[in-house]
Amino acid sequence: MLKDIVEVHPLTNYQLKLRFEDGVEGIIDVSQLIQFTGVFEPLKNPDYFSQVKLSSEWGTIYWDSGADLDPDVLYSYLSQQPIQLKTPSIS
Repeated sequence: MLKDIVEVHPLTNYQLKLRFEDGVEGIIDVSQLIQFTGVFEPLKNPDYFSQVKLSSEWGTIYWDSGADLDPDVLYSYLSQQPIQLKTPSIS
């Protein structure tokens, strides 16, 4: 898929409003996608969660704790299209 996230807005209750480069947009409930453990533990704090950042270099979102979310997974969730895995061709 490789669609970049171009806009992110934190909402209440661990939700993010996302927009992708092709216009696909919607609201993701992050609490339904992750467990708040390890690198994601700081995100339990709503104030910290709201400090989400957009990396135009990587086309994804991240937090200073090192947590980030795969844009392909988020795109698949919002577009309701399965992730397309490339399989190597055999010659």
